[in-house]
Amino acid sequence: MFCGYTKNFIATCILLNSWINNISVSGVLMKELAILDKLLNNDYDRRATPTNHLNTTTPTKVYCELFVRSFGSPNPLTMDYKVDLYLRQKWRDERLQHADLRQPLDLSDPNLVKAIWKPEVYFPNAKEADFQFVTVPNLLVRINPEGEILYMLRLRVTFSCMMNLSKFPLDRQMCTMEVASFSKTLEELVLEWQKDDPVTTGDLGMSQFVLDGVETNKCPSTKAFAQIGNYSCIVANFHLSRSLGFHLVQSYLPTILMVFISWVSFWMDVNSVPGRVTLGITTLLTVSHKSTNIQENLPQSSYVKAIDVSKIKGLDGDLHSICFSSTARIHSG
Repeated sequence: MFCGYTKNFIATCILLNSWINNISVSGVLMKELAILDKLLNNDYDRRATPTNHLNTTTPTKVYCELFVRSFGSPNPLTMDYKVDLYLRQKWRDERLQHADLRQPLDLSDPNLVKAIWKPEVYFPNAKEADFQFVTVPNLLVRINPEGEILYMLRLRVTFSCMMNLSKFPLDRQMCTMEVASFSKTLEELVLEWQKDDPVTTGDLGMSQFVLDGVETNKCPSTKAFAQIGNYSCIVANFHLSRSLGFHLVQSYLPTILMVFISWVSFWMDVNSVPGRVTLGITTLLTVSHKSTNIQENLPQSSYVKAIDVSKIKGLDGDLHSICFSSTARIHSG
């Protein structure tokens, strides 16, 4: 019985100690949130960049990072692709630095997030973009004691990707993701890629493409906004190579088989002209119909594609078999 009382006493002490620790941590967190509220209410102007109050010409540097969670295969008809990504931005704001802040503060309250300065960035080559709101707004602001801020968003974006299909389906494509400052010029805001792993990807598992690599750089100069000002812009280039398996099974192998079948007419009786011609025309129509189905999934282009050359070769083989079948009877007669 004494042992039973001892075990109950130990368990009670453990629970009491855990409860006291939780109260202590909660008290510290409330104290630090109060400090943050005081900093925001003490002449903090969220319209000014973190370096504006220093009265210097030094722009605020924002380091960007992308984590691509899903990457849809580029669509050749619409010339775009869809991604689900996390955009992470880091910068330093000395106005939120305080000696009594001892641990990072993670904020997801939209009202608190709106109260601090954030870089106004956008995607220049995006067609559509949406925030993720399920089950709560997918955003996070982490304020470190030294004044370093991490701002993270989860977005669903449709990017344009202008493709050259002259080597289709043996082509390689480069699709881009551009991040640029919308309202602040280079004098106030500079965007840079994170030095270590600026772009990371999960298991993409694209059905038609394989990701060969990603390179980050600054956007090439453009004259679109030259009259307004110079704005910082960075770009991530995704190098993709098309998987040949689908087109090998659905395009090349059927065409080759149809050509081989048309050659059966060479071993048919010389007097069986209708049978040879019928076999050749049937294979010719089959190859032509297959080519039409492939073209329905491709944009109308003024240049010849590699798949067109293979289809022309297949039609050429069928036409040769038809012509041979038609002339064989004449020569035999």
